[in-house]
Amino acid sequence: MDGIESYWIWAILGLTLAALEMLVPGVYLIWLALAALSVAVLSFVSGPPLAMEVISFVSLSLIFAFSAKRWLRDRPIISSDPLLNNRVGRLVGETAVVTQAIESGTGRVKVGDSEWTARGADVDAGARVRITGNRGTDLLVEPVGVLRDESSN
Repeated sequence: MDGIESYWIWAILGLTLAALEMLVPGVYLIWLALAALSVAVLSFVSGPPLAMEVISFVSLSLIFAFSAKRWLRDRPIISSDPLLNNRVGRLVGETAVVTQAIESGTGRVKVGDSEWTARGADVDAGARVRITGNRGTDLLVEPVGVLRDESSN
């Protein structure tokens, strides 16, 4: 090429894509950046024609992206807090106060500073219940202090 060598163009493209990866959410542009930087090295070492550089860029982009996808599928990133975005899941095991009596299996409970729809055994307003799970956004509750006597069967 006249003026600027093609490896400089690929290097600038690769560095630009790497910088954009930091600004744009997701992990995709980094693989394109690695492909562009690889083509820059290839272009610097052997100087293939532009068509071959473009084919190399596309091929390496696909190889890097699908290799990374497979790598992350086989080795998932384990979260230190798996319930981070599961607000209802974080409530399991907590106690709540019944604000609207649970009748026919449905009522309302107060947990912290918010009220939730609750499902469980019939309980009067003001009673304390333990959250045992959830069904959608409804909390599954059971009365606190109820002893289960299994020896009476």
